[in-house]
Amino acid sequence: MVSLTHLEAALAAIDAEVKGLLYDQTLSLSEKDEKMLPLLRESKVVKQAYEDVCYLKENPPSSPNGCKAGSYRED
Repeated sequence: MVSLTHLEAALAAIDAEVKGLLYDQTLSLSEKDEKMLPLLRESKVVKQAYEDVCYLKENPPSSPNGCKAGSYRED
């Protein structure tokens, strides 16, 4: 699936940006926190989307009532 490739690329880009912030010696810890928090939230959303797409790939919806991809989550 092409969407999996895009999600993997997005995760790699987010991870690279987070690592860049971690190794940036010019930023204070509070500045790093401010910049990393939205990235980590974004990473969580992209990881969940990736898991959902993988689940749908392995278990395609068979009912005419539509997709229930979120029903397997353990939030």
